[in-house]
Amino acid sequence: MVRLVLLLVAAWLAFMVYTPLHAWNAVTKQDTTPPGQRPPVGKGFNYLLVGSDSREGLTRAQKKEYSTGSDAGRRTDSIILVHTSQSGGKPVLISIPRDSYVPIPGHGSNKINAAFAFGGPKLLVETVEKVTDLHIDGYVEIGFAGFAGVVDSVGGVNICVPFHMNDKKAGINLQKGCQVLDGRNALGYVRARYSDPRGDIGRAERQRQFLGAIMKKAATPSTVLVPTRYWDFTHAAASGLIVGNDTSMRDASRVLLAMRAVSQDKGLSLVVPIQNLNYQTSAGSSVKWNTARAKALFADLREDKPLEAPPAGTDGKPSAG
Repeated sequence: MVRLVLLLVAAWLAFMVYTPLHAWNAVTKQDTTPPGQRPPVGKGFNYLLVGSDSREGLTRAQKKEYSTGSDAGRRTDSIILVHTSQSGGKPVLISIPRDSYVPIPGHGSNKINAAFAFGGPKLLVETVEKVTDLHIDGYVEIGFAGFAGVVDSVGGVNICVPFHMNDKKAGINLQKGCQVLDGRNALGYVRARYSDPRGDIGRAERQRQFLGAIMKKAATPSTVLVPTRYWDFTHAAASGLIVGNDTSMRDASRVLLAMRAVSQDKGLSLVVPIQNLNYQTSAGSSVKWNTARAKALFADLREDKPLEAPPAGTDGKPSAG
């Protein structure tokens, strides 16, 4: 009997290890390494987590269901800088508003999501490195199709909707309050801009909230201890991923663990310090960073200094611990 139990435990452990390794084979690899001189490798690890609006892999019915439209190509729908510490500090998720007005190498100044449109992930990584002076150690991107599939693979995620959101462009009509969202509604929730009075900043906050919620659900016994659901979750996540050629499975796991830490209030969820949400530029209304505070934040990350959350209701730089 003891031998049988040991064999079952060994088989279960083998399945737990094999499943993500098998799923990793479905991940799409792409060259995301920028050319030229790059910032030196700092302390800790910095990753770029990107949500794109790629419709690739969606059927016509799914495009209609998710209210995504049929635009070709892919653009950034969210940009998050993920920092994981080597000195014991909390992992940090920092939203970079896609309307941030920044210099883009070879293209003058524009909204940061234009870097992705001009030159794909490689130019986006180069742009982020130039404006933060942080070495980006890996790149992870997920598109619409993978996003909705991941949510449905775990039976939906629990989200506390902050206010009534009726947004036809995002395909949602959600009431205020905590509720379980399926893939379609979760996708609309993180995409919505016009139903949120905080605009891009509110959407960035909802995106970080969602990432924490999906990792919280993924770590529950109902996902991990049910073989079919564990398999479906890992493979749904992998099928929608694009990672850099030099981004390893270990790198991807650090990003996932950072998201999980945030879901357990063991990590920080921030936005780049903002000075003006309606900064008028040649590219239209843009987001202007608070340059001094942003530079100080990136300097702390470069040195892997432990950070503390800023006071509630502020968008300021957190203090170093």
